[in-house]
Amino acid sequence: MSNTVDAVEIPIFPLGTVLFPGGVLPLKLFEARYLDMAARCMRGDTPFGVCLIRDGGEVGAPAVPHETGTLARIVDWDMTQPGLLFITARGGARFRIATRTVQPDGLQTARVEWLAEPAPQPVPPALAGLLPLLRAIVADAGEAVFPLPHRFDDATWVGYRLAEVLPIPPEARLRLLALDDTVSRLEILHTYLRQHKLLD
Repeated sequence: MSNTVDAVEIPIFPLGTVLFPGGVLPLKLFEARYLDMAARCMRGDTPFGVCLIRDGGEVGAPAVPHETGTLARIVDWDMTQPGLLFITARGGARFRIATRTVQPDGLQTARVEWLAEPAPQPVPPALAGLLPLLRAIVADAGEAVFPLPHRFDDATWVGYRLAEVLPIPPEARLRLLALDDTVSRLEILHTYLRQHKLLD
């Protein structure tokens, strides 16, 4: 459910990818609007929102984003040459755009409403086959891709991590992000993996 009481205004970064809560997103920024946005976020320790593009592109004219997105906070940055900024962002809370505005410089801002997360719960026994696969993926990729803490005892965390690494279209990732039911998300992922013979 959305929490309209806590609706806030944030800058929006439409991208061709989906960020999940707790996920890591490396970005290369060179357009003035996003360099300015990142500078303001770093200066004020404030987040921005990442939304999958519905229509348009990452560069040039402002793209139309999907309504569901994820808060992103810059945790690392590097500027090796003027006008080119590399940042690493971490995913926070999910949100839904209520209203959106395009600024004169092309940057978009939106008033967003937070989507509630369920209380932590273990992966149901019937879906526990997902855990060895995810443990292997996390061990292989390392902490740069999957920062600590690793919460294999939290079904929501498990679902988000699998949804962000499986080779599925961005629109399918977005649907998994938008799901409020943690177990339903795991069931969809479990079915996908069995159909592709990645699980017994």
